[in-house]
Amino acid sequence: MTTNAARTVFLLAHTGRPAAIRSAELVVQGLLRSGLGVRVLATEAADLPLPPSVETVTDTTPKAVDGCELLIVLGGDGTLLRGAEFSRASGVPMLGVNLGRVGFLAEAERDDLDKVVDRVVTRAYQVEERMTLDVLVHSNGDIVHTDWALNEAAVQKVSPERMLEVVLEIDGRPVTGFGCDGIVCATPTGSTAYAFSAGGPVVWPEVEALLMVPISAHALFAKPLVTSPTSVLAVEVQQHTPHGVLWCDGRRTVELPAGARVEVRRGAVPVRLARLHHASFTDRLVAKFALPVSGWRGAPH
Repeated sequence: MTTNAARTVFLLAHTGRPAAIRSAELVVQGLLRSGLGVRVLATEAADLPLPPSVETVTDTTPKAVDGCELLIVLGGDGTLLRGAEFSRASGVPMLGVNLGRVGFLAEAERDDLDKVVDRVVTRAYQVEERMTLDVLVHSNGDIVHTDWALNEAAVQKVSPERMLEVVLEIDGRPVTGFGCDGIVCATPTGSTAYAFSAGGPVVWPEVEALLMVPISAHALFAKPLVTSPTSVLAVEVQQHTPHGVLWCDGRRTVELPAGARVEVRRGAVPVRLARLHHASFTDRLVAKFALPVSGWRGAPH
């Protein structure tokens, strides 16, 4: 079949995993057979058994996705978050195939590759938008760093032997201060990631809210907080405390000097996710965490 130049799919894979290499090969073959064009990064193409008709690009910025209708990502959570960077900046929807462990951002598993190809070819998928975070770092009254996150922005201590002393603020008003290992500011999407490990609540993706979850806080009041999506969250690192570090989605980091202020608000640009299934988030939660639901009878009919 002749390649349909008007339809191109970008493929991003964790080529360090043999499973990802094999999965990428199957996806590429299926898309090419159906007449779609496939584009990959040149750095990844060297590790993949690809036919000559696959387009390779040397540009590793989000511009590499220009003109593509979909971004398929094969890998674990780290690879999916890497794909989210491309998706957010380009506006191209991301369809994740989980080759890792939990993979809440993924829409399909390794055994679903044939279904993934079929849905992409027939455009049988829906696109939903996920809230992001915009992050500002202030130091001595100046903005010294800007960033964003899909899951979370985490302010953490650097020295294992020293706590990070912080004061939390919501909507311009102080809430509490304490010593801790860190603070996680998260989206509903990120409520099943780092915030979950820190003891935060699971928030359904369609709920619009921001989360603030302390990590190992030494305080009587150190509960997870859920705020309005229009709220502005701030974490102030005390002047007398050792410096900290800011991590965004566990991928991008910047050092926080003593006295730094981190502001987190709803992101101006969402991440677009391609969805194949109509299953509820409840079912996804049960499946991902293998939750025990035997004995459930359901509502009476």
